[in-house]
Amino acid sequence: MRYTIFDIPILRNVLQLLAIIVLRIFGWRRAGRVPDAPKFVMIAAPHTSNWDFPVGLAIILAFKAKMYWLGKEPIFRWPFGTFFKWLGGIPVSRSKSGDVVAQSVQAFNEQVRMMMVVAPEGTRKKANHWKTGFYYIAMGANVPLVMGFVDYVRKEGGFGPTLMPTGDIEADMEKIRAFYYNITAKNPDKSTPAMISPQNR
Repeated sequence: MRYTIFDIPILRNVLQLLAIIVLRIFGWRRAGRVPDAPKFVMIAAPHTSNWDFPVGLAIILAFKAKMYWLGKEPIFRWPFGTFFKWLGGIPVSRSKSGDVVAQSVQAFNEQVRMMMVVAPEGTRKKANHWKTGFYYIAMGANVPLVMGFVDYVRKEGGFGPTLMPTGDIEADMEKIRAFYYNITAKNPDKSTPAMISPQNR
């Protein structure tokens, strides 16, 4: 994988300090801790606003954690494409979900340590269910899922429980749904419930 801002020690330290200061100024708190697991898929939810990215990024920087994240191809176009890639972004095509899972699993297999952040809602608009790519990436790479979150009522975000996918996606989604039940999105009316499509059952 290419170098990102997280691979430059001095810059990483400076950005961590700035992120902590910015979060304190706006009244945000870090919650949880970075898991001990060397590799994992971090669920980024809920996702209903453009603010989710800068707030989430500030929280990640404050933890001094190195991340990669999946984003829609259009946001990687000029003039911000190079910048987003430098922040750990990996462009994906929404029409090739199977390829995304396979490529993500391969990326995990090639790394000693890796945190991949995935937003299962896939859109800021309200939908009927989550996309399941995040689950099958974790299954294919044999890595745990970590429930990352940003709660706009409590003004805190960070790392929640860790779950090793069992292959029983319905049972695992019940545990995931229970955690996110009390997490409040920036725009609650646009929040997509942590459910899977009947086709994936």
